[in-house]
Amino acid sequence: MSDFDSDSDSDVGSSGAPDSNSAGARLVGINHVALEVGNIDEALEFYGSLFEFNLRGRSDSSAFLDVGDQFLALSEAAVDDRDDDDQRHFGLVVDDASAVEDSLAEHAVDRLSTSGIDFRDPWGNRVQIVDYEEIQFTKADHVLEGMGLSDLEKSEGALEELAEKGMGGRREGNSSDRSLSERLLEGGFFVRKDR
Repeated sequence: MSDFDSDSDSDVGSSGAPDSNSAGARLVGINHVALEVGNIDEALEFYGSLFEFNLRGRSDSSAFLDVGDQFLALSEAAVDDRDDDDQRHFGLVVDDASAVEDSLAEHAVDRLSTSGIDFRDPWGNRVQIVDYEEIQFTKADHVLEGMGLSDLEKSEGALEELAEKGMGGRREGNSSDRSLSERLLEGGFFVRKDR
């Protein structure tokens, strides 16, 4: 539960634009959508029959479908568990993930037990916060400038992932950084549920 007052407009101006006095993180975009499926092989066959895509990563119980610099994450769940929404969520990109952590604590919003910044809104929707600098998702420079975010940069790992896909220049740096999908898989974010 949270002490968040849903009637409060304190961080939003009358135009719907963020108030310049707000200390919260700015939303930059949507990084990914994660869906639960009954069977990974069948889900890949289904989505493959509808769309062309590159497979970013795969395990026995999950798969990541590239959508340019964003992705669709599929996670296998037992059919009986489909109502609990353990894996279904969307990933919001922000300019400052630590500001979101501070805001969650300030408003007494319970965090989910994950290695990242995950929580449920007051209506039960699961939200995952990802930092712009750490992921492939990229806004064009003129869009960032128009959003007042022209100072945002990418980490070496994110730049290397983009370069590997032919989507950006490669900076000198540590080539051993793991991709986001590798970190999610190894961190146990997407796991096979007991059937």
